[in-house]
Parts: sequence; C-alpha cells; structure tokens
Amino acid sequence: MKNYYLISIALILRVSLSMAQSNDTNTFTRADTLRGMLTPLRTCYDVTYYHLDVKVNPATQFVSGSNTIQFKATKDFKRMQIDLVENMEIDKIMQGNKQMKFERELGAVYINFPEMLKANSTHNIQVFYSGKPKVSARPPWDGGFTWTMDKSGNPWIAVTVQGDGAYLWWPNKEHQSDEPDSMLISITIPNDLMNISNGCLRDKTDLGNGLTKWDWFVSYPINNYNVTLNIAKYSHFDDIYINEDSDTLRLDYYVLPYNIEKAKKQFQQVKPMLTCFEKLFGKYPFYRDGYKLVESPHNGMEHQSAIAYGNDYRNGYRSRASSEYGLMFDFIIIHESSHEWWGNSMTSKDIADMWIHESFGAYAEALYVECMYGYDAYLKYQNGKKFGVRNNRPIIGIYNVNNAGSGDMYNKGSLVLHTLRNVIDNDRLWFDIIYGIHDKFKYQTVTANDIFNFINKETGKDYSYFFDQYFKHTSIPELRIIVTKQGDKVTARYRWHAEVKNFKMPVKVTTGKDKYEFIYPTAAWQTTVLGDINPREFKVAEHLFYVNVDLRLSYLLSMPE
Repeated sequence: MKNYYLISIALILRVSLSMAQSNDTNTFTRADTLRGMLTPLRTCYDVTYYHLDVKVNPATQFVSGSNTIQFKATKDFKRMQIDLVENMEIDKIMQGNKQMKFERELGAVYINFPEMLKANSTHNIQVFYSGKPKVSARPPWDGGFTWTMDKSGNPWIAVTVQGDGAYLWWPNKEHQSDEPDSMLISITIPNDLMNISNGCLRDKTDLGNGLTKWDWFVSYPINNYNVTLNIAKYSHFDDIYINEDSDTLRLDYYVLPYNIEKAKKQFQQVKPMLTCFEKLFGKYPFYRDGYKLVESPHNGMEHQSAIAYGNDYRNGYRSRASSEYGLMFDFIIIHESSHEWWGNSMTSKDIADMWIHESFGAYAEALYVECMYGYDAYLKYQNGKKFGVRNNRPIIGIYNVNNAGSGDMYNKGSLVLHTLRNVIDNDRLWFDIIYGIHDKFKYQTVTANDIFNFINKETGKDYSYFFDQYFKHTSIPELRIIVTKQGDKVTARYRWHAEVKNFKMPVKVTTGKDKYEFIYPTAAWQTTVLGDINPREFKVAEHLFYVNVDLRLSYLLSMPE
C-alpha cells in the first residue's frame, strides 16, 4: 500500500470497528498470568458441563446464585483453580453436602479437596456467589453489565465480556482452551420481563413470588465470553431457514416492541447471509440451538446462537462504511453472524490468537459482498479497509498472559487473508481451504499454528515466512523496485524489505500493457526484462496484495553498440 493520509471518516471507522480493547504495552502483572496461563491447577481438570443459576435484580443491579461445575480429572490432584473477579463475593463452595475450603488471589480461586481426586474421575462442585458486577463504561468494548431503560422506561439489561472475561459476572474456568460440552443457563428475573440467553428455551417457571426463572439449554460447546443474558420487555417474531440439504433452522428475533416493523424489514438480510456462509464455510454450526438476533443497548456482540444486535436497523456500521458496498448491508448482522463459524464454533485456545475470530470474521464480510455483488465489489470493499489499519503492533498477541494482539486483527487481518488468496492464486483451492479449516476444527479450540499448518498441508507449500511477517511482526513488507528505461529496453530491479529475512512472497506486477504477471522477489536484488510498457504505466497489483511499494523510475541514455 502506498502511503496515504488518513481522512476523518477512516479515523472514525478505525476506532469503531475495533470490537475489542487491547493493551499497547508489554508490561504484565500477576493478574495477567493468573488469567492467561494454563498452570497445573488448571490443566488438572477438564470442564464438561456448567449450570449457571442466578437471580438478577434490576432495581439494585445485584446478581446472586450459583454455578455448578462438572469436570473430569485429567490427573490425580487435590487443588484446582477457578476464577471470579475480586469484587464478587463467594458465599460458599459445595461438593455434594461438603463445604469446601478455598483461598482467593486476585481473580483466582483455589479450591482444596480433602481427598485426592483420581485421574479420569468425574466430579461436581457448586459455587455460590453474589455481588454487583462491574458496569461497562463503553459496551461492548469495555467488559461488564449494561443497566439501562428502553424508550418506554422499562429495564433493559445486557452483558458483554469479550476480552475482559466472563469471570466478571460468574465463576468459571476463565481460559478459552476449555469449553463445557453443554450448559444450562437459568436466569431469574421479575415477572414482567423476558430473558433471552444462548441455546433453546427449555422451561419458563413462575416462582410465585413475582419472579420467573428462564432456563436456556446450550447443546454444543460454548466459550465463556459467549454466555449471555438479555433482559427486557421484548416482542418476539420467528421464521425458518431451509438450506439446500433441506435442514430446517429456527430463526428467532427479540426486539423492543416499537422497533418490530423495522426489525422485520432489516432482518430479511439473515437468510441470504446464511446461504452465503453455509456455501463458504459449511453448515451453520448450531442447528439444534437455533439462530437468534436479540436487540441490545450496545452495538453488538457474537453471543453464540443469541447474537446481540444494536445497529439501529441501519446498513453499514451505524450508517458508516469505508466503501460504498459497506452501506449495502447491515454490518452487525453480517459480521457478528460470521462469528458463529469463526470464534464460536471454532475458538482460539489463547486470547493471543483472537485474530482467528476477527480476521476471518472481517474477511467473511468481504466474501459476503462477493456472494451478493460480485468480485469487483469484493475488491472495492476489501481495499476500503486499508485506511483503517494502524500497523502499531503484531496481530498475534503474547501468549499465556491474557494479551490480545493489535486491533488490526480486523481490517489488516482481512487484507492479509485477501493477500494469501492471491498468493495461492487458485480460487478453487483457496475456498476448499477456507471451508476445510472450519470443517476440521469446528467445536474445538485451536492455535495459530493449527491454522498455519493446515494451510501449508493443503497447498503443499511452506508459507511460514508469510505468516511470520504478517501476523507476528508489525510492519507490512515493502517491495522496493526500480523500473529503468534505456532505449527501447525496460527492466525492473526489485527486492523485498521485510522483518522476516527469508520473506519471498510472489507478487503480480505489470509486465506489459494491462498485463499482470507474477515476479518472485526475495531479500536479494533481482532484475527482469519487462515487455512493451511505459515505465510511468508500471504498477504493482496493490489491489490484490497488501504491501508497501517504494517505486522509482529511471531513464538512461541508450549506449552505442
């Protein structure tokens, strides 16, 4: 990419489209290690099931209840770690009818068992807790609860904890590497309100004391930050989606009553999106649990099977976009729904690899544009993202300390995948790879190396140099190229300047009038003879490859023979 000045709308988008906050320093604390590291106190057990059972009091902004944690011991142990933020009180921890001893250090809770738990044995503990959870200062980027009112003066409550952790409001094993196989979410609230959580509504029980318990069952693995509640006086409408294999998916929409007509119109984008994404990525991962859009008081979040929607029923991102095609669809519907494949079904083991969620999620937007409007529209949409890239830190964060990489994991990550598509230069293979990644890793937690190794295997080539430069370093590679005309002869002398010493990415340039072909630069200077081309018409295919270009033109007198 050539050097451009950022225009004001790009600055706005750069901030707005970064859906997660990140720490720009490399200074880490004990709390970061306790959150981010898989110590023996965590690897000694594998969570198989949660039952989160809590009462939410809108008037006092207070939460109380319990979480039952079922787990399987992976080795013999007597001490384990779970997690709950310090401002939330633990009232007691029970194993059956035995009250357990525990200690707390920052957000870590150490539970001591009176007897050794044997490897491969299964156990349950129930953690009773209460408190006022953190209020989000800037949802969804800042973790915590949102307690607000709708236009009719009714309570409207939501929670967003991506990056900051679900342990802000319920006790769990706060690490993305371990997901329960299934989960029951029971939320008790005043009778006149509704709660919408993940999964299918299993039961709704009037407790006879002015309160109703809503039981939602999640029948698939779910990562902690996806677990949600949405409390309001909602109106509900539904639909069904039938895919090409005649599978039926229930679509449920929960919106504020005064927005129902807007929602019925705007949510018509869901079915074409599902058709596109199922073709590209495979079957929607959560058919048993259905698909829901739930109106929220914040912009949006990819809560599994219960996506939070807050885009005011407008296209673009709050009516803004970095290209004209970005205004032809509702950004929140498309981007957050893409996470059902990229982030929810397939989750990064460490938050350092959150790019797997966000780079593929952002790239899915561009592929949706290609599905709906064609390849040229895809190119315009994709290249519009360049103005939102900062190149301030690597896309991959630092492992084991709860550190996400740069917010560039969105726009830059999408551009990097676009670049890789053009490096591979075989769309049939490329789309087989995209489909294959999700198919191989669905309902699993993965690492960057899992993705990289899969791509290398499927292509039969080693793209380690590419992944290292684009994901592990800050700068994008710069193609230094000198085009020289001497008499009738035009040559190009070129090399890569990159942090990865063996960077050798092929790239397309004009080798003749309106003719793009690959050259194969390395760190060493090379020279090639170009065809019939005016040096001033020479171009690098920057619409296909996300690179910087240092292009110089040179004219020499023809030497007599």
